[in-house]
Amino acid sequence: MVENSTLTWFRNAVPTEWFTDPIDVRADRDEIVAIGVIPDGVDPSAFREATRSQRIAIAALAEAKFDRKVSWGVQASNDTVLFTHLNVPVMTRLRIDERAVLDALITGGIARSRSEALSWCVALVGKHQHDWLQELVDAAEAVRKVRERGPA
Repeated sequence: MVENSTLTWFRNAVPTEWFTDPIDVRADRDEIVAIGVIPDGVDPSAFREATRSQRIAIAALAEAKFDRKVSWGVQASNDTVLFTHLNVPVMTRLRIDERAVLDALITGGIARSRSEALSWCVALVGKHQHDWLQELVDAAEAVRKVRERGPA
């Protein structure tokens, strides 16, 4: 969930000529990812090199303001290319039946480790349950707004 102030800040900080559409900003408690749509025919690698120094400067300002790492990416055609991004470790406790799922993915050659298998599972849920997850996020946002208003 990106706060409007964060989205507005990035849209004002990023040069408008970089992207064909307004920049998309995604965020969690660790990272802000700024993704823009580049014009057809522009090579993502060339764009990355041409904008590197400006992106670093913008990221430094944003990291100081929002106290989170900033990552960058572009959307070219229908592909999203992330230039930089965090891989944040997440600890979890699993019971034997849950570990068996991860171990089956390793045995089947889908993953090399339990960590990679868990990452694969999360990506699969995100892909196939996107609408449900968005509904869940929207509901949580509605609850947050009600809590902020408090009782009359």
